[in-house]
Amino acid sequence: MYTSFFGLNEKPFAITPDPRYLFMSERHGEALAHLVYGVTESGGFMQLTGEVGTGKTTLVRTLLQNKLPNNADVAVVLNPRLSVVEFLETICEELGILAPENRGSVKALVDSLNHQLLRAHAEGRRVILVVDEAQNLSRDVLEQVRLLTNLETSKQKLLQIILIGQPELRDLLAREDLRQLAQRITGRYHLEPLSRDETAQYIEHRLRVAGALGEIFDSSAKREVFRLTGGVPRLINVICDRALLGAYSKETRRVGRRLVRSAAAEIKGIPYTTPLLRWAVPVVGVVAVAVIAASAWPLLGQRSDSTPAEQMDSASATVTAVPSSQAAQTVPVAEAATDPEPRPEPEPDTAPATEPETVPEATLDQQLLLAGELTRLAPAFEVLFSLWDLEFDEAVTNGCDLAQSAGYACLMQRGSWSSLRQLDRPAILTLTDSRGKDHHVVLLALQGNTAQLSIAGVSVTHSFLDVTELWFGDYILLWRPPNGQTLALGRGSRGGNVVWLRESLAAIDDRYRAEPLDSNIYDAELEQRVIDFQRDHRLDVDGLAGQQTQIIINSLLGQEDTPRLTTSRLARE
Repeated sequence: MYTSFFGLNEKPFAITPDPRYLFMSERHGEALAHLVYGVTESGGFMQLTGEVGTGKTTLVRTLLQNKLPNNADVAVVLNPRLSVVEFLETICEELGILAPENRGSVKALVDSLNHQLLRAHAEGRRVILVVDEAQNLSRDVLEQVRLLTNLETSKQKLLQIILIGQPELRDLLAREDLRQLAQRITGRYHLEPLSRDETAQYIEHRLRVAGALGEIFDSSAKREVFRLTGGVPRLINVICDRALLGAYSKETRRVGRRLVRSAAAEIKGIPYTTPLLRWAVPVVGVVAVAVIAASAWPLLGQRSDSTPAEQMDSASATVTAVPSSQAAQTVPVAEAATDPEPRPEPEPDTAPATEPETVPEATLDQQLLLAGELTRLAPAFEVLFSLWDLEFDEAVTNGCDLAQSAGYACLMQRGSWSSLRQLDRPAILTLTDSRGKDHHVVLLALQGNTAQLSIAGVSVTHSFLDVTELWFGDYILLWRPPNGQTLALGRGSRGGNVVWLRESLAAIDDRYRAEPLDSNIYDAELEQRVIDFQRDHRLDVDGLAGQQTQIIINSLLGQEDTPRLTTSRLARE
């Protein structure tokens, strides 16, 4: 609902354990290192505990997706409230082991599992068992887990086990009757909640992964989130998600402390009241009682022999009397408007000099509203084409098609200031004004923390912060692909563009040289050189020479006729 309003690609605070959103705090980094060591070094038995919502499951999913060796087979048990037979059957199903004829026999299931483990060991493969919510395991199942660790060769365990659970798991394994199992655990780690600084970094991390370009939660909001959640990631996600929804409903792109408190109150089902009202209501009540008491005091002090009528008259006089000093001062309109002595007009040559009036500079939003229809896409393309010394035909509806006919290509995507600075090309930015209307302006230059823009052909300069308030990252830039062909190159690709890639990488740095330079085949060696190049220049490391990789290569080759954000001609004029 609110993703497009904030310029996000997806909801940043979903509570599903997505490894892409794993925030590697110091504690999470240590926990992951313990798990990786236990898995890769045949550590046998690992235990990971933590409070509800601290990120245990996300951490393990990250381990399973990104950190496991290629020769690993994994069985995951998510529902541990099982009998011993059901527990063993689940493991066999996860590993693809055919069920024995006597499925109800523990011995038959363990024998089938043991045969599979020996077969995997002979093939050089490792088998890993992950049990989530392990604090719910019964004593009988825990004893079976212990017996599974007996499946071993003379040199190593055949089954590596990771138990994940809440703090109750530590208490469970500390029982005297489970000491044999506890003694076999080779690694333990308890995951703590985030600190205050880590909570702020966690919020920013998830927003960046979801595509946010600027700050959405201010510092006071982040501090309030930590105060309300104690640094527990799941609670942070729930409150931040509701706070974004509240900001969207109020049409504000900044989340402050009050919105966070309101979101927390909604989650708990408690009506939210501002801090002012929380203390003002009782204070007003006390003051009201005091006023009533003070007003009634003279009545209580009257003689007891006064009649009820006299007491009422006295009370009426006490309440309705108004001191003259508090009476409203009324001035007749005619009298106030009359000037008894008109001032003479000053002589022209003796008129006092006055300072020229300073007109405040218009904001970026005001400039866009003033430009109106002049910020359509076609005029922006005309400016962009002029920077490349290209002719623009107003009759053409699609500027990218016109660019392609001239041997150029468009790169259309969502990015950030750092990506634009890296690509170093003038670009068309899509800005959204305060009324929700889109405008297309051309980014001419980047100078320090300011951006020079062309709005309807007029050059203006604004800070990154001002532009980011209206820009959600969408941009279009032109570039010149090799041989006029926009091709993503990967292993197995053939042709002249592969030769260009080899020669260009070698010209940039000998470290990227892949012999022979005249080969038109994208082989494994060239792929490794592309990976090295991508890693060195902070690109997506995938071994594919796509548009961004080719644009960076063009930039490093230093073609003189290529307009740059740092040397734009309009920026110099």
